[in-house]
Amino acid sequence: MVELERIESPTNPKVKLVVKLHSAGHRKEEDKFVAEGVRLAEMAVKSDWPVEFAFVSDTGTDNPRAMDIVNTLIKKECSVYQVSDKVYEKAADTVSPQGLLLVMRNRIFSWQELLNSKDTAPLIAVLDGIQDPGNAGTIIRTAEALGCSGVVCLENTVDVFADKTVRSSMGSVFNIPIITNVSYDDLIDVCHENEISLVATTLIETSIRHYLADYVSPCAIVFGNEGNGVSEQILREADKKVYIPMSGKSESLNVSAAVAILLYEAFRQRSIL
Repeated sequence: MVELERIESPTNPKVKLVVKLHSAGHRKEEDKFVAEGVRLAEMAVKSDWPVEFAFVSDTGTDNPRAMDIVNTLIKKECSVYQVSDKVYEKAADTVSPQGLLLVMRNRIFSWQELLNSKDTAPLIAVLDGIQDPGNAGTIIRTAEALGCSGVVCLENTVDVFADKTVRSSMGSVFNIPIITNVSYDDLIDVCHENEISLVATTLIETSIRHYLADYVSPCAIVFGNEGNGVSEQILREADKKVYIPMSGKSESLNVSAAVAILLYEAFRQRSIL
């Protein structure tokens, strides 16, 4: 194994940076975020996302998968630092650290990249005010698995590069174009200019049943806030409104479950052509 530069002090500037990146304000300020754990690190190094540097703990060096990633990073001339387990625990966000974390630089995607990311007509998952990091990460994972062109996060949505969101995405955050902090007006304008149907999900049974809507044509499906649903502006501007019919006494589904149902229907329709 190549001898790694060692960091012993919890006050080292790089350790302090990792700790800062667990807060949204500092992620925005630094334009970086943390990917923690072996699986996430594997997904990150296979992607085009730039890695700033990595920490591997003393315990982490005993993990062959972790060391394979370390060796890959070294070949890419990325700095990797070995830290004590105590220093790693200070830097880590997880309860049971796996001994490997990467500091990632953000990638900025353009609308053109998102719209041209697939050979098929654009299928965009739009997050409108989603606040739970776990829901947001699960939605990104589902969108990537079911062939979406990209994910758009409106300006009132949770930070999708928060630690929990990145972990909940199971690495899908590195495999699908994501555009964040988008205004309602920008989304509506892009949809109109590119002839993309704006589809709003609702609980209103006078809307179209979700499986009767056309998702083969270019469309952006908007999923609303866990408590309040899709915003009024989107509802006013939507080309169609859809709902998921249910039996039973529950008033609604968890938003990540609703996303899976809607996007699977879109995937099904597109797969049978």
